Amino acid sequence: MAEAKKENFFVRTGKRISRWFREMKSELKKVVWPSKSQMVNNTLVVLACVLVVGVFIWVFDAVAGLVVNGLITLITG
Repeated sequence: MAEAKKENFFVRTGKRISRWFREMKSELKKVVWPSKSQMVNNTLVVLACVLVVGVFIWVFDAVAGLVVNGLITLITG
């Protein structure tokens, strides 16, 4: 009974990389790309969210700064 010879590291790695690329190619065929109107809509939603969060952080930072300055003034007299 002859034993099957084990493949070396480079052959195994090459086969794994090849399989990875084949699987990636088959998965990319399943991708449904958004239309131009969907892309514009999604971009506007992201920009609006970024703007709202940015304003919220700016206001919070200003209020926190006033509170800290008020406390420092209160403590130092």
